[in-house]
Amino acid sequence: MVAEPVAPDVQPLADIDQVIHASARLMILTYLYVVESADAVFLKNMTGLTWGNLSTHLSKLEEAGYVTIDKGFRGKKPQTTIRLTGQGREAFQVYRQRIRQVFDDLPE
Repeated sequence: MVAEPVAPDVQPLADIDQVIHASARLMILTYLYVVESADAVFLKNMTGLTWGNLSTHLSKLEEAGYVTIDKGFRGKKPQTTIRLTGQGREAFQVYRQRIRQVFDDLPE
């Protein structure tokens, strides 16, 4: 008698937040999760994204309510500061939990 392989429960993948799941946005949120705020230059350098790509992904995160973007000046130089919102922090934690659950449920 051959044992049937047990299929892993991948249902949590169906519920993954697609706003976060895009690799560029996942990188951005990962950096923002561990700091109070970051400027756009830091995020551009850390993620390797172009200015246009960074701007596009930050706009999607802002529309979702996951980040706030503050534009101002430091002296005479423009500075853009990005912060993870409470909603963004919670969404990121749920995302982590669901991804972890999928991997933990996989058979060895």
